[in-house]
Amino acid sequence: MTHDTSAPVRRNLLLLFVAIAVLVIVALAIVFTRGEPEVLDESTPEGVVQRYAAAVLDGDDDEALNWLSDDAREECGTTQSVTSDLRVALISTDVRENSADVRVQISQNGSGPFGSEYSYEEDVKLTREGGDWRIEVAPWELTICLMDGEIR
Repeated sequence: MTHDTSAPVRRNLLLLFVAIAVLVIVALAIVFTRGEPEVLDESTPEGVVQRYAAAVLDGDDDEALNWLSDDAREECGTTQSVTSDLRVALISTDVRENSADVRVQISQNGSGPFGSEYSYEEDVKLTREGGDWRIEVAPWELTICLMDGEIR
């Protein structure tokens, strides 16, 4: 009497292939849904810093200027170009009645033969103007400035 063992082997192989396919699909779903960071509420200091930093990194000076305080727009006297490999991450927030400090981590790929990266933490200082949060002082890498009333 011979016993056919090919049916259980085929079933086990099929189950193995199905399990691998499910794992691949789950892994791809995780990778593709991570994408963009959560958009924070623009009525919060964190949301203002997020929108300002995004505008600066996108090169949208007009949008970035909308998030600056009146004093910051008037007093700025230099410009700073931003490189495309700059990244900004939220660390913490200290909110007071009419001012706030949002601590961010700024990371950038360095040049050179080893392609090193450096990062450090900085505070973005905000103030309330007409009930809205506006940026008073930003780290130099994220500074958008006016000279003679024009973006330079």
